Amino acid sequence: MDVMPLLLLIAGSAAVAALARRTPVPAPLMLVTAGLAAGYLPGVPDYTLDPHIVLPLVLPPLLHTAALESSYLDLRANWRPVGLLSVGYVLFATLAVGGVAYLLIPGLPLAPALVLGAVVAPPDAVAATAIARELGLPHRITTILQGESLVNDATAITAYKVALGAAVGVGSTWGRGIEEFAVAALGGIGIGVVLMVPLHWLRLRLRTSALLENTLSLLIPFVAYAAAEQVGASGVLAVVVVALFLGHRSWQVDFETRLQEAAVWNVVSFVLECAVFALIGLQLPVVLRGLGEFGGAEAAWYALVVFAVVVLARFVWVYPATYLPRVLSSRIRGREPDTTWAGPVIVGWAGMRGVVSLAIAFSIPATVHGGGPFPARNLVLFLTFTTVIATLVVQGLTLPPLIRALNLPAKDVQAETLAEAQAQNEASGAAEARLDELLADRRNALPGPLSDRLRTVMERRRNAVWERLGAVNEETGESADETYRRLAREMIDAERRVFVRLRDTRRIDDEMLRTLLRRLDLEEAAAYREGA
Repeated sequence: MDVMPLLLLIAGSAAVAALARRTPVPAPLMLVTAGLAAGYLPGVPDYTLDPHIVLPLVLPPLLHTAALESSYLDLRANWRPVGLLSVGYVLFATLAVGGVAYLLIPGLPLAPALVLGAVVAPPDAVAATAIARELGLPHRITTILQGESLVNDATAITAYKVALGAAVGVGSTWGRGIEEFAVAALGGIGIGVVLMVPLHWLRLRLRTSALLENTLSLLIPFVAYAAAEQVGASGVLAVVVVALFLGHRSWQVDFETRLQEAAVWNVVSFVLECAVFALIGLQLPVVLRGLGEFGGAEAAWYALVVFAVVVLARFVWVYPATYLPRVLSSRIRGREPDTTWAGPVIVGWAGMRGVVSLAIAFSIPATVHGGGPFPARNLVLFLTFTTVIATLVVQGLTLPPLIRALNLPAKDVQAETLAEAQAQNEASGAAEARLDELLADRRNALPGPLSDRLRTVMERRRNAVWERLGAVNEETGESADETYRRLAREMIDAERRVFVRLRDTRRIDDEMLRTLLRRLDLEEAAAYREGA
């Protein structure tokens, strides 16, 4: 197996992502553009997107990471809009795109048209999370978009299987389709519920070894996905359920595991996201070569219409789904915050498609049940590709200025800092009471300087957040807390240089150096986290 193309893909996409950080262009968009250009450079190999790799090997860790960073409580509080988008909208978009394609493209049967609709229906978890992370959207809108992107793949894949069964001639009725959807959804959730508790229990039993815990953490999304798919359930939902539970209970694992796990998954998601967006662009030569009998102008017209339907269908769904339940239910009006007209505009325009749509499209079989070719398969691939590219480029590029133009309320940093300070004050009070209780026991006797140090550290945590609300140094523009962290890092750097010099002069060995540097790294990480 030649691993050089894979290494080139990872290295090249990481380099482009690093370059994007120096520009106002979001990294996903620059990666897609670079992939489009690189596909025609001499010597660049063909990168055909393999659904047997993307769906079981790439999608689970990306979903797992996104779900770990999501809030179970926030998703539960917004279950209605999330459900309406992740299930209702996907089915509506499938029918809308499929119906228009059936009427627009001569000779295209209804079932393959619905296959196209199911393929392009779901906004992608990778695209939504990557774009939303960089835009600073209001908290509730971000929660809804992330929640939608976590669940809608399961809806789209199930709708695709039903439509594909009709297209290839194995038959599928509406009743059978509803049954398959119920089995996939309930089965995926059930598998996730069954796995989440024993997996968490196993993590707690391994808490003496952060390396073992994080090895298990890397395996969990693949185990959940494979277990669900093995019984015909939704692997997507199984991964999401398990990850939401583990993220909600992450406070119970050891601190070293949390530090390592955050670093590990940051690297994994960065590498996979970079490779995925670059792969999307690199599919252009593959897709165009297979376009076959469809002319360029004709195919471009179809692509423009399908893109327009995808965008319009989302707005047609989002506005009634936002306001109609409020009109019909006083309970919903009382439970959920008021929504301005600008919120649905952002949700409607943030429907970027991504690699999942392409992976599903590439899994369409070349032939139907009787041995004949799948109707317009190459055109479906082309329309999927153009829809993905158009949503990423057009919507992705215009979303930031749209948010600025709508003047959405930004995060109330002052209010968030005050809430953080009040929470820290309450926790510090509990810590102080516990320390007094422990020191009253003679078995816990400490020399005065050490007990004073415990109280100093506790007071430091208590005061650090309040200081961010305080005055700013007129000379440096820093708060007292920022000055403290800067001086702490300068002191740590001075210690680190001494340790390295002692190693270089052979007064300590490398093993001792690593131990001492790790201690400083943890202290520096704590100082950084306080100010993050």
